[in-house]
Amino acid sequence: MIQGSLGVALEPGCGTGTPPVVARSSTEPAPDGVETMSTAVRCVDHPIAENIFSETAPMTKTALTLLANIRELAPDIAARAAEIEAGRRLPPDLVDTLKSIGVFRLFVPQSHGGLELDLPTALRIIAALGRIDGSVGWTVMIGSSGGIFAPSLPRETYERIYQNGPDVIFAGSAQPVGTAEATAGGWRVNGRWPFASGCQHADWMVGFCVMSEGGKPIPGEGGRPLVRGLFLPARDWQIEDTWYVAGLKGTGSHHIALRDMMVPAANFFDFEGGVPCQPGPLYQAVPQFLPLLHGATSVGLAEGALDDLLELANTGRQQLGATAPMRESETFQFELGRIVAELRAARAFHQVQVASHWRHALAGTLKDEALHTEGTQTGIWVATTCVRVADACFTLAGGSAIYESSPLQRRMRDLHAAAQHAAVQQRHYVTAGKAATARSRRQFEDRGRHAAEELDEKARL
Repeated sequence: MIQGSLGVALEPGCGTGTPPVVARSSTEPAPDGVETMSTAVRCVDHPIAENIFSETAPMTKTALTLLANIRELAPDIAARAAEIEAGRRLPPDLVDTLKSIGVFRLFVPQSHGGLELDLPTALRIIAALGRIDGSVGWTVMIGSSGGIFAPSLPRETYERIYQNGPDVIFAGSAQPVGTAEATAGGWRVNGRWPFASGCQHADWMVGFCVMSEGGKPIPGEGGRPLVRGLFLPARDWQIEDTWYVAGLKGTGSHHIALRDMMVPAANFFDFEGGVPCQPGPLYQAVPQFLPLLHGATSVGLAEGALDDLLELANTGRQQLGATAPMRESETFQFELGRIVAELRAARAFHQVQVASHWRHALAGTLKDEALHTEGTQTGIWVATTCVRVADACFTLAGGSAIYESSPLQRRMRDLHAAAQHAAVQQRHYVTAGKAATARSRRQFEDRGRHAAEELDEKARL
């Protein structure tokens, strides 16, 4: 039975006073040492891959309970994959169930009834959901991560968002395609924003605007137009049915719009330079976390693709013209070994970067452009590597993978769509390349300066 009623039971000190509920432990070893989430492991009592659902990892009882609840939901979610894609959104009853176990309060502060998980733990949970279904993992990632954006608001608006409890679902778009014109009573906002994942079940939505006065953009830092984000209740936005896409079909990432909407100044926030109204390491440098959030979804999706391939191989399938079943073929085993290596590399790189960012967040040193560049570089590499993993799994599966009934074609499409997101788009490698070039130039100049100083010193002697 899923534990908790209106969310995961919180540990003492989490703002509820409710005693913690400890997740079931499981000691059954994984079959043949293979980390897989095949049909067998989707059963409630079967352990799933150590890196995702391990109950021996240093995690809180709250997080273990949440992962146990996700484990119980896995068979039902997997069975509804076709329904989710056909509906182009998560079914409302599934959203309610996910809300009830607490996945939308991952980043909400404990002072407001949330879990306020550390970043590595929260991203393991997002990856676990992405491993079951890409659209579910993506939608939860977006819907919950608003919890790290919201503290950028003034205190009065922040309190209004959580006045009815911590299970608030967010949607929106970070593209600055709206305009906010200054008026006597606030700002008149117009705009149409794409990619608002989960907008049909959101409670609050976010958009970004170029701020203007007298019809002219207000200059910001470096002479660029001033950009600010805004939060409004979901009922104030119009949803345009535009989500007809190749991948992540079930995320309902439609366009949202505002037309001549009067918005108070208290609903706006400064995404990059604002001072959060809430203390804590999760809320001090939000832009740095975004590529790593996307990385968690990519890793989960790639792990799911490997699961699906192994499940197919374990049926004893023998492809046309092959001399042995897939699982006994050295060609298959060779390619599988390469795929597993790439997936392990992506997972490890992501985990190391997440740990590094979290150490900086705890030390108060994360708000640094070099760290943002480093995290973005990691997010891009992880996303593109996971795409390669899914592509290779799809290819190895042969002709059966092209049918809509095959999860492998869905995993491949979902990962390609995820890698197109602006946060992890490969064009941002340019920033990392410029940083490397500048660092090399400084080192070269320093060596030249030191050499000149040594020559001067010798000349004086």
